[in-house]
Amino acid sequence: MTKLDCRTRLLEVGTQLFAERGLYGVSIRELSQAAGVSISMVSYYFGGKEALYAAVLQEQFSCFDQIDNLRKPGSEPLSVLEAYLRWTLQRHRNNPHLLRFYTSELTNPTCFFASIVSPAISKIIRVLTEVIEEGIRQGLFREEIHAVNASLALAGMVNYFFISLLATENLISHSPEQDELLVQQYLLIFTHGIIKQSQ
Repeated sequence: MTKLDCRTRLLEVGTQLFAERGLYGVSIRELSQAAGVSISMVSYYFGGKEALYAAVLQEQFSCFDQIDNLRKPGSEPLSVLEAYLRWTLQRHRNNPHLLRFYTSELTNPTCFFASIVSPAISKIIRVLTEVIEEGIRQGLFREEIHAVNASLALAGMVNYFFISLLATENLISHSPEQDELLVQQYLLIFTHGIIKQSQ
């Protein structure tokens, strides 16, 4: 196994095991055995189990940087929110372990929460807040809306779809073929609510 293969294998195994059991539920011995490498390789490539966990977190949350690509100059606020919904669905589909790290770090933060997880999540909420504030300035969204609360509501809707997969599998299709319908439904609920408007 080459050096690059060894490091990559440790990251793959670390992602799987840490997602299942968290930082403190996995030993260095388990990591090395699952990767098929010497126990010393964890320290050699990463400096220890905690640093391997940090590398896994960095890799998992690096996709959050793509939020900047959704805001192109001249983009309408509503189209950016729609792009955010599509991007979030795709992000979860492409990174099946992300949600486990996301929820684990939010509910039982490790020492890496402040340096890796919190900045990534804060960036998303900050961008959504700026987009909603721009929509308010343009007269597209209601003035009484608190932009941060609205951002949290939108992020909560789309992320909870994936958090609740096991509990809702008999209630709604979770097939990727339904993603576009889901985007349109969430956009409709977010922008118009569920109250029927009087004619």
